[in-house]
Amino acid sequence: MKLTWKAISPKIGREIPAPYYATPGAAAMDLHACLDEPVTIPSGGRAVIPTGIAIALPGPDFVALIFARSGLGVKFGIAPSNCVGVIDSDYRGEIKVGLQNSGDKDYTIRPGDRIAQMAILPVVQAELEQADELDETARGIGGFGSTGRN
Repeated sequence: MKLTWKAISPKIGREIPAPYYATPGAAAMDLHACLDEPVTIPSGGRAVIPTGIAIALPGPDFVALIFARSGLGVKFGIAPSNCVGVIDSDYRGEIKVGLQNSGDKDYTIRPGDRIAQMAILPVVQAELEQADELDETARGIGGFGSTGRN
């Protein structure tokens, strides 16, 4: 699968790294903060961080998903504010990442920092069929915690 991308900012490839996979086995590519100056996200706060790039997915059979970088999330509480960002196949604007700080300290994002990761996945659009009843399963309507603690 070929992913076409465009530099929205002239900083991309010069001051800010172009998108890339860090290792041959990486499932997602790093996204970098394309900023003129650092942005501090206060504890409990949120900020929208531009990446300086746009993408063109090859069609409705693909989606780009934006995930947290595990190190930022675990060490500092920095993660996408909407949990997982969804980039639809027909979106052509700049990718921006909403970040939240659930940590107990302010956190500063500097120009070029890796802020999130983007994975490209296949999509299946379901054929929707409304029903009056759903088939029965062993679990049934059991919700949160209904299958046990472990």
